[in-house]
Amino acid sequence: MTEYNLDYHRLAANTIRGLTMDAVQKANIGHPGLPMGMADVAVVLWTQFLTHNPQDPHWFNRDRFVLSAGHGSMLLYSLLHLSGYDLPMAELMQFRQWGSQTPGHPEYGHTPGVETTTGPLGQGITNAIGMALAEKWLATKFNRPGFNLVDHYTYVIASDGDLMEGVSGEASSLAGHLGLGKLIVLYDDNKITIDGRTELTFTEDVLARYAAYGWYTDAVDGHEPLAVMAAIKRAQAVTDMPAIIACRTHIGYGSPHKQDTAKAHGEPLGVEEVALTKKNLQWPLEPLFYVADGVAEFMAGSGEAQTAWEALWRQYQAEYPEMAAEFNKHLHGELPANWDDMMPTFEVGQALATRASSGMVLNALAPHVPYLLGGSADLSGSNNTKLKEVAPLSPDDFSGRYIHFGVREHGMGGIMSGMALHGGVRPYGGTFLVFSDYMRGAIRLAAMMGLPVIYVFTHDSIGLGEDGPTHQPVEHLMSLRAIPNLTVIRPCDAVEVAEAWKVALENKTGPTALVLTRQGVPTLSHIQSQSTGSVAQGAYVIKQPVKPPQVLLIGTGSEVHIALEAEKLLGEQGVSAQVISMPSWELFAAQPAAYRHTVLPPDIQARVSIEAGVTLGWERYIGDAGKAVGLDRFGASAPYKTIYEKLGLTPTAVAAAALSLIR
Repeated sequence: MTEYNLDYHRLAANTIRGLTMDAVQKANIGHPGLPMGMADVAVVLWTQFLTHNPQDPHWFNRDRFVLSAGHGSMLLYSLLHLSGYDLPMAELMQFRQWGSQTPGHPEYGHTPGVETTTGPLGQGITNAIGMALAEKWLATKFNRPGFNLVDHYTYVIASDGDLMEGVSGEASSLAGHLGLGKLIVLYDDNKITIDGRTELTFTEDVLARYAAYGWYTDAVDGHEPLAVMAAIKRAQAVTDMPAIIACRTHIGYGSPHKQDTAKAHGEPLGVEEVALTKKNLQWPLEPLFYVADGVAEFMAGSGEAQTAWEALWRQYQAEYPEMAAEFNKHLHGELPANWDDMMPTFEVGQALATRASSGMVLNALAPHVPYLLGGSADLSGSNNTKLKEVAPLSPDDFSGRYIHFGVREHGMGGIMSGMALHGGVRPYGGTFLVFSDYMRGAIRLAAMMGLPVIYVFTHDSIGLGEDGPTHQPVEHLMSLRAIPNLTVIRPCDAVEVAEAWKVALENKTGPTALVLTRQGVPTLSHIQSQSTGSVAQGAYVIKQPVKPPQVLLIGTGSEVHIALEAEKLLGEQGVSAQVISMPSWELFAAQPAAYRHTVLPPDIQARVSIEAGVTLGWERYIGDAGKAVGLDRFGASAPYKTIYEKLGLTPTAVAAAALSLIR
């Protein structure tokens, strides 16, 4: 590094402060305090350490920068604009406005250079831990002496709020355990939250907590650029631990009346205070959105590192052609073409829990999808997510393909999103369906970002039995179905499980939730359906009656078998019923109307749904004239067959509901 120019540093930091004040004031809403306080730290990081290329924001070996404190988005937008990303000044002037590339909180895929959607506190740092995990795993797998093909840092700016949220603690604990040494967190220690000073609620020793997690810790004056630079160098020198540097800053730096107050956090400074602040910083009042001469050149990113890496990549391809081909497969997520040849076979009539058949399918696919990397939140044996004869990741050996996430569902969800954002891996993770509540924030953001994460949710209903209502998810299916761009699949047997995994792996535009049983369900003969549909269509006719149907029976998961038994009972009474398996509402809704009408003929209004969960929402498919057999109450503790009988989820109840609609 050349000698650092403190004059240009001051100009750059004050440019960021000025852009922030003007953008927030023009929008009349926003958070000026953090960008003004962390401008010095950010300028040091972006000019002296961050390896990136604004002309190619997706270059694979770039350093990742995550603004976990997403409310301070004008900091990131200013950095991107000044360093040369395709984010023109006109976009900064339209901060928080319709159609602009500068929304209130950074959005992945919307603004060039934004690595992840942040704002819900704790999620960004958790995503960053997933990025660092993916980097270390890929480096272990592909780097060779003299060829550090995967070799970059993940940097984070995190706030007090990020570190208060429980999800960051879950993920940080695992990061320390795994020794993610190329992760560096710059903690904006400004002592202020929305309610006032952090001492109202947050008096712990943050660095002591992180030291206990197994992190390297340091503290520095965040307004002393040379001290910040030295601290980051010290953190880089520690290669076996993630690092957190507490940067003591002043929120709303330079504001005569609002610096170091909650007033600087989440509202414009006001026209008069902006003028006073600019005067205090010796900054011109006009023009607005002023960029000092030389700042763009000082902040400009370069493509030099990418050019050098591409030369290294060409040498790597010549030296290690097989590994290079494998690396390309990881980067592009290439999937096998011969799905049917690699899937396990299942005997018709064989009773298997769908969680068990999922484990069989996963183990059959894993050798053919080498970038599939996942684990479980301390429920490996229950979720059947463990890959056989595969070592887990450990602090001493990162070559394994299985992650023990520990009892950290929410952390697991955010880490998996970070892995997907990093690229080169396809993450999956398992827990009980009832604990999807704990990770909902991460699931929602994964859906918003269109990340191809796979959630394996087992113990999906009252069918888990004796553990009782605390562990029996009755509202969770509908809750997950309410999340846009999340594909929820609840297969009825082993054959549908195999198809569901194929659908999940082929879905690259959003997350997929596989919802699986604890109890055994018989493997069906799907040939009898004579249907052209399958799981990929979301719903299909699994039992076609000989006579034109009088009533439609619609089931999901283990309740499809109840619907099939009900069809037999109705047949004994001369009633013709068509049975539909509907593993995925989302996939079915995406089908052409002509197909949907073959499955649910519009002229048949007598419809009964059967699902071991709340009935809310089923009117979408059964209409006002139909009946929903389900659970609008919590479950109970008993053997699962007893619970199904006592709570009325039986073939007899379904048949009775059907008869009431046609007689």
